[in-house]
Amino acid sequence: MARHPDPLTIPYKSWCYIHGYVLTGFEKLFELTGAHRFFTYLKQYVDAHVTRDGEVPAFTGESLDDMMAGSAIVAVFQRTGDPRYRKAAERIRRSFEEYPRNSDGGFWHARNLPHEMWIDGVFMGQMFLTRYGAVIGDRDACFDEAVRQIGIMSDRLAKGTSGLYFHGYDEARAVSWADKSTGLSCDVWSEGLGWYALVLAETLALMNPEDAGRRKVQSMLRGLVEGLARVQDPKTGLWYQVVDKGDQDDNWHDTSGSAMFVYAIQRAVELGCVDAALYRPVAQRGYAGVKTKAEIGTDGLVDIRDACDGVGVQNSYEDYVRYEKVLNAKEAVGSVLWASVIMEKPGRPSGLSSG
Repeated sequence: MARHPDPLTIPYKSWCYIHGYVLTGFEKLFELTGAHRFFTYLKQYVDAHVTRDGEVPAFTGESLDDMMAGSAIVAVFQRTGDPRYRKAAERIRRSFEEYPRNSDGGFWHARNLPHEMWIDGVFMGQMFLTRYGAVIGDRDACFDEAVRQIGIMSDRLAKGTSGLYFHGYDEARAVSWADKSTGLSCDVWSEGLGWYALVLAETLALMNPEDAGRRKVQSMLRGLVEGLARVQDPKTGLWYQVVDKGDQDDNWHDTSGSAMFVYAIQRAVELGCVDAALYRPVAQRGYAGVKTKAEIGTDGLVDIRDACDGVGVQNSYEDYVRYEKVLNAKEAVGSVLWASVIMEKPGRPSGLSSG
């Protein structure tokens, strides 16, 4: 908030997935603390984009990334009941009806990326869809679609029985990164897998016990948590940029993906999806590692190190590990915010420092 008093200036353009992600973190801060300045900040963003008659001029529906910021609109409607926010959210909801799909029903990552499915895309689209279903309406259809998309990702991108998932899949096998036999990308990218972990955890949190697909989501989240625990670096508690190749000398610890994993694992513990005695320590070690990547800068504000900005699907392992690191990468800032909110809650088990 100090760096960006106007939330429209949060990188990298005024309407994009990162606003939905970061501002959902502010919503979580508001829920945790009751401090209205956090909700005011979120609402300031929404009011800059929603017109008096409920239109959202900046929304294009050209990609799943474009959907995520709509979650902020749902959050404001949930707390105000103002019909213009409902109308704006309905506009985004309708865009799913004619959004392009593969033959199995999986959404393309973007309209200009035919037949490509990216593991992060399921978060961008379904985070809005599940919030819409839970708050505004059309619940069964929204959750059925979300579970369907999550399941298709699992079916297409699973890396054997590891519990982990590749970054991308191309049904046409036409892009440079796609294996000509499987359509899969080459590696398991930390942050991409982090988005998937988050959507599993957040979808499960919003589902009712009787919802169709709940057991399926629960099973996928449990398998992912187990897989992540197996590849966590025992020395630092962090996870690597290419998650399952920590034995490579040029691999490095990715702060953004690590923070996402911390949130998802702790969320799975709180939801009773996994054994707390086994997996709460995994989240605690991870959070301790994440905090080593945060330091106070010369301006007195927190800087987040060792993460990349806007990584698309890459052609090789080398491309992932050589991708430029950026101080305060926008995704990493949001990820550390989410992890901090869940791990610093009052009543958290001992063994973690606060503040």
